[in-house]
Amino acid sequence: MTIDFSKYAVAGVQQLSPYQPGKPIDELAREFNLNPADIIKLASNENPLGPSEKVKAAIANELKDLSRYPDGNGFELKSILGEKLKVSTKQITLGNGSSDILEFIVKTFVNPGDEVVVSQHAFAIYSLVTQMQGGKAVVVPAKNWGHDLDAMADAISDKTKIVFVTNPNNPTGTYSSKSQLDSFLAKVPEHVVVLLDEAYFEYVDKPDYPNGLDYLAQYPNLVITRTFSKAYGLAALRVGYGVSSEQMADLLNRVRPPFNVDSFALAAAVVSVKDDNYVRQSKALNDQGMSQLEAGFDQLNVNWIPSVGNFICFEIPGRAMDIFNGLLAKGVIVRPVANYEMPDHLRVSIGTQEENQRFLLELKGLLVE
Repeated sequence: MTIDFSKYAVAGVQQLSPYQPGKPIDELAREFNLNPADIIKLASNENPLGPSEKVKAAIANELKDLSRYPDGNGFELKSILGEKLKVSTKQITLGNGSSDILEFIVKTFVNPGDEVVVSQHAFAIYSLVTQMQGGKAVVVPAKNWGHDLDAMADAISDKTKIVFVTNPNNPTGTYSSKSQLDSFLAKVPEHVVVLLDEAYFEYVDKPDYPNGLDYLAQYPNLVITRTFSKAYGLAALRVGYGVSSEQMADLLNRVRPPFNVDSFALAAAVVSVKDDNYVRQSKALNDQGMSQLEAGFDQLNVNWIPSVGNFICFEIPGRAMDIFNGLLAKGVIVRPVANYEMPDHLRVSIGTQEENQRFLLELKGLLVE
């Protein structure tokens, strides 16, 4: 007899669809009988610079202790982060990527029936983890592809537990200014938690871009999340962190699984925190690539959304999925964003100069077909 176990799953999980990451290179190679070496992946906002030699050495050094559990408290990484960020180690929560911290927040505060406020076109994980917990995601319409923070503040009700703010936003690449964030935080009731996701902050050099850490002393309801997956190039190792008040961090660490960050990730992150030169190189490569793609889109008469991240969305009205599939067949992986209510757009990550040029050439060929 066949049993439908979905009937026995908790209500929030029954309605979920799995998160869809960017297509892996090996999967595309199998589907189209392509040589993996000829495929370029520009779908997941990864750092094209590759791991530094310092990171490789740190990982190799950990091999001798492969049979040992990692430091469950992440003492060394917390210490060096605390020193760099000028916060107490008691304010830091380590995660298996910063998405771990997002889940901890929801598990800590959201009961079935509670509400969480998110922006249209914002990171899909916010709504997924909320629904999994039995909460309701209140989606506020975007403004110029970005967060309408005034409208998000107005959407807070007596059922609201958390507001998610992404700065810069993924997938649109927009950002909220310091004045906008100042006004928003002043309006949020002190018992409502604000999660400020700064996964891409290292790429931003706008003078009016706010540093979330500057608000911690004034707003104990604020949690900031950051990651080593992007500018530090450690996406495969999955390590991120949250910074908050000590009381908030204590609550988050109560739901954090033991040993959620492995030894290789901890070691790589420790040397990465000190490697400012690598981050500068990453940003320089990204700036160059962003200019290259913007110019290329302009030459092709393709509209694009100005971005301060390491990715950019471009518009192909009525043909986005055809172009996406056409690029796959050519060995170029980008990201459809129809599930973000952007059916006419695709998102492309900034790659190396050669990868960007290959993408633009393949795109040009498909547009004239």
